[in-house]
Amino acid sequence: MNGEKNLEVAVLLDYYSELLTEKQRDVIDLYYNEDLSLAEIAEHENITRQGVRDSIKRGEQVLFEMEAALHLAEKSRRLESIAQRLEEKAENASPEDIRTAAAEIRDIL
Repeated sequence: MNGEKNLEVAVLLDYYSELLTEKQRDVIDLYYNEDLSLAEIAEHENITRQGVRDSIKRGEQVLFEMEAALHLAEKSRRLESIAQRLEEKAENASPEDIRTAAAEIRDIL
């Protein structure tokens, strides 16, 4: 591939993995989360290195298209940011109230 992994793919996999084929899901997980090489994945999946690369590229395209349409990862990051700010700005409410609200937002995530 291009030498550097786009770690955003691992994040998007958490949100949209069910929209991929089983093979795409498996090879992307092995590549991004298990940090296996294309050759190692090819051996593990009993397919060619080029087949692994193609499957990863097609899966990445699906993940990025889904994020562009649904923005789930972006919304999650924004909600987490809100929760963090709530915890930090406990001036106008009791710290426990703010922590409780932040925990509720995280539960939604």
